[in-house]
Amino acid sequence: MPQDSPVERYFASIRAALDGLDVFLRDDRSPLYKHGLVAQVVTGYVERLETSFECWRHHLDYAKSFRISRAESGFPVFQNVLELENDRSTAKTRLAEIADPDTLRDEMADFILRHKAFPKDLQRSMAERLYLERVQKGQVFSPLVLPETIKVSVNPKTMRPYYMVHWGAFDGASNLPMVYTTMVEDSSPEIVKMLVGKDGKLNSSVEIPLPVGGLLNPKLAREFDAFVERNSAYSLSLTTIATNMDKDFDDLHPKQVRRIVLGPFYSAGITEHNRRVNDILEKVANPANAWLLTWTIQDIFSKAEKPARKGLWSSEPAREEFHIETDDLDAARMGVSAYENHALIPHEAYQALYAAGETQSVFAGYQTHIISGGEVISDV
Repeated sequence: MPQDSPVERYFASIRAALDGLDVFLRDDRSPLYKHGLVAQVVTGYVERLETSFECWRHHLDYAKSFRISRAESGFPVFQNVLELENDRSTAKTRLAEIADPDTLRDEMADFILRHKAFPKDLQRSMAERLYLERVQKGQVFSPLVLPETIKVSVNPKTMRPYYMVHWGAFDGASNLPMVYTTMVEDSSPEIVKMLVGKDGKLNSSVEIPLPVGGLLNPKLAREFDAFVERNSAYSLSLTTIATNMDKDFDDLHPKQVRRIVLGPFYSAGITEHNRRVNDILEKVANPANAWLLTWTIQDIFSKAEKPARKGLWSSEPAREEFHIETDDLDAARMGVSAYENHALIPHEAYQALYAAGETQSVFAGYQTHIISGGEVISDV
């Protein structure tokens, strides 16, 4: 496939964008570091996306089926994500049906010598094998990446253990990859007894090999997996997700839920969701620098907990009261306590926007980060 083809330009620009985002996330001066473990969590999902794009690029060597959401997210359409997940689950079986690489090379050489022609079918088999080996090797960004517990501590005020849990979802309607985190307290009596010491700190005699797949509480882990599968759509506000979690689990108390929405992504000559931006990016000399990646961080947190009520005839579990910032119209519309918009752009592309006098209009309301020479400059 020609190096200057739209497909190659797209894969080159998304690869550069994800590499730049990875640099940004690993920089201890990054604004995301104020969110604690969030940068570390998101880095893992960026690596999954990088693996997915590498697999999709290999897939194009033998199958011409790849579509992106050109007018909206700039990311691949959901069908590609589903197909990649299916290929991941069937890779072992399919690889067993394809000859090994050395055998394929010998057969290709023999075919060329005998027929004086190129062995297209054998080449396709080799490309498929390389694709399936890559799919099988790495972690991809699945339609749903199941929860993982990465932190456990104790709230000295409530004497409950609390967990930091994250999961991922690729939204099928918006074609956007998303990362979720939650800080949730657990009042399950057996968990409190096991994890909270008499000093009000985490029981040091209990070994917790973090990260733990799923919610730390084993009695609720499977139900929590099912919950995130039902409650990770982009169309759901964080208020709805947090409220549903609070109602579905009497012993879990979500104190904060965060969503990081990666995208939209803009690539010159490929995406169509902002004609003005696209026209300027097309003037960038190096196509690998003709892109713009945005993301949004949304937060909802509990401002108070309504105590449990136990009566003779009825009782109610403790419930959270979530804060929505009504003084900010966008926050109120999103149903969040707070939010941040971020944009990452190569220096050459930023210069093109600056020269066109478009930086103020394009980046209004965004924290802008410019990548140049392998470093990120923020707050420009």
